Amino acid sequence: MQFPAKEMIRKRKSVRSFDGRPLRPEDRAALETFVQTLENPFGVPVEFRLLDSREHGLSSPVIAGAEAYLAAKVKQEPHFEIAWGYSFETACLYAASLGVGTVILAASLSRAAVEKALEVQPGEVMPAASPVGYPAAKRTIRDNLMRKGLKADERLTFEALFFDGTYGTALSKEQSGDFAEALELARWAPSATNRQPWRAVVCGNTVHFYEAQSMKESPLGDIQKVDVGIFLCHFDLTMQENGHEGRFFDADPGLALPENVHYIISYEKTK
Repeated sequence: MQFPAKEMIRKRKSVRSFDGRPLRPEDRAALETFVQTLENPFGVPVEFRLLDSREHGLSSPVIAGAEAYLAAKVKQEPHFEIAWGYSFETACLYAASLGVGTVILAASLSRAAVEKALEVQPGEVMPAASPVGYPAAKRTIRDNLMRKGLKADERLTFEALFFDGTYGTALSKEQSGDFAEALELARWAPSATNRQPWRAVVCGNTVHFYEAQSMKESPLGDIQKVDVGIFLCHFDLTMQENGHEGRFFDADPGLALPENVHYIISYEKTK
């Protein structure tokens, strides 16, 4: 990876208040180059474009001062939501390493204008997009109120999200071994309305990942699976930076689960 992922995961905050400056040419070029070569471990291509706000009529009622938007589309094939979330969060973390702010918006943006600019075709979807720019010196009042309302700086506890062997048996950081830091940094991933739908069960060198679904799916897919993809990005990039090797694979272990919890994917640490 071309940037310090763990540092950016710890430092990055969602930015809704920008200072109105266009991206510096070197930052724009670096971000565009990065997203064009970006891959995800699920083998699902995600196509990015950096769009000028004025040229394409892009806006959001919760954003101030953004001159550009980063958007991405994906074909609706198996694992497309987690692939999109993983790829888009990787791009946001890289942007943060350049000093560029982002916030992933699914609902509160001019969706039709973004889809038109992206040239979204039948069978493709644009789950979300993000304004990009340099953070303003001070957040707007609306921005501060939104962060407070979403409890943006709070997360569910480690033991409430992650389990040992069976779903519901709390896992401590001490029991997590080589997965401890990856799960902890993944725990702080952003999610729609901060619902934190990710769950994980650790079984030896394997982690099984789940979605605790609390929002309805739409024709665009399951936005909470996108959130799980963002979570998996934090998890995988941390494992990589810590020198571990592993693979994602699709094999439901058939654990007993609550009604609203669904298996997503598994990860095996191979080194």
